[in-house]
This record gives sequence, C-alpha cells and structure tokens, in this order.
Amino acid sequence: MTATSATGIMPTQHRRTALLLSCGAVAGVLFPVTSFAQAFTRDGFDLPRHALSSLTLGDLGWIQVANFVVTGLLAILFAVGLRRTLRPGRASRFGPALVGVYGVGMIGGGLFAPDPALGWPVGAPEGVPEHLSVNSALHTVFAAAAFLSLIAAGLVFARRFAGQGRRGWSAYSAAAGITTFVLTVPPWSEDSASLRFAAGAVIISSWLVAISCRLRAENPGQTGTTSSTT
Repeated sequence: MTATSATGIMPTQHRRTALLLSCGAVAGVLFPVTSFAQAFTRDGFDLPRHALSSLTLGDLGWIQVANFVVTGLLAILFAVGLRRTLRPGRASRFGPALVGVYGVGMIGGGLFAPDPALGWPVGAPEGVPEHLSVNSALHTVFAAAAFLSLIAAGLVFARRFAGQGRRGWSAYSAAAGITTFVLTVPPWSEDSASLRFAAGAVIISSWLVAISCRLRAENPGQTGTTSSTT
C-alpha cells in the first residue's frame, strides 16, 4: 500500500498553476503603473502628445523597455497557467494562445522602439518622421498584435463565461474588449491617439488583472490528502 500526502505531486502542481495564474495580475498591474509613473515624472514627456510606448526612448528608455519585456514574459507564464486551468472547455485553446500572443507582442514592442517625434525625447524634431524606420515599423506590428490579441481574448472569455451562466463576467469581458477596440482601432483623430491608447491599455490591463484574480481564486492550490492502493 502506498499513500500520496498533501505535500505530494498533485498539490505541488496546483501551487505552480496558482503561481502561473498570478502572473497575469502582476502583468496587468505592472505595465500601466510603471508607464504612468514615468509619464508624470520624466521631463519633457507630454501624455496628450506622446504615446506611452515612446517612453522606450531617451536616457531612461531602458525602464520602459524592461517594462514591456517583463510584462510580456509574465503574460506568457499566465498563458501557461491558463492552458493548465481551462482544459477542457470553451476558451481552453484560444484563450491561452491569445494571451501568449499578447506576451510575445509586448516583448517585441519593447525590443523595437518607435522613432523620435513631436519633440520627444528632448531634442527630437517637433514633427513626425516622413518615413518609419525598420525598428519603428516592427514596434507598430508587435504592439498592434499585443492589443488585438488581448481584445480578442476578452471576447473569447466572454463566450466562455456566457456558457457557464456567469452573465456579469461575460458582459465585463465583452465590454473590456469592445471598448478597447473602439478606442484604439478605428481611425480617430491623431490628436487624441496617445490618450486613447493609454485609456485602452488601462482598460484591457485591468481586465487581465480581474481574470487572473478570478481564476486564481478558483484554483487556490489548496492542499488535500489523496491516497491510492496497490
């Protein structure tokens, strides 16, 4: 006869999964908090004019680069936790995949910087470059992939929650995705672009935190005792 105690393999796996799920909440808090902390403290940065991603430029740009990359790595870890948690059921494939794409997009968005423009960083030309550099074009592609994948994830989870009868969570997930889409995708005036993208980042990051906390609460990694006989 053999016994598997509360400190055995399964409880350890539950704890690891719970830790992976917590990475989503950390990612959702880290990016906007670090970004806005810089936006209001770095000399010459003007949030209504300059995008949060342009904080990757200048002498302290490494802070925002690290913010992008670490957020992306945390999102990928969260995607692994989702993959473990959601099987089987709705969103079990596309949910983790979309969050993983978001993570990759954030990493790429940090490694490839946008072009200096609109007087940022200090000393840059006041206008907008006529042609995008390769780095700036890649930054745009990765950043767009990150935003769109997380927007899509919101809609995928809305469907999952609807199937579970969780109307409040379904409505919240759908609203977060749709609102972020409306703020960031249609061709609004360029004058409001930086503020709209900042608002979209806050909304969808807050949703990421909420989903992470919700799933973490459902999978607390509590220990129990199981036994098997041979």
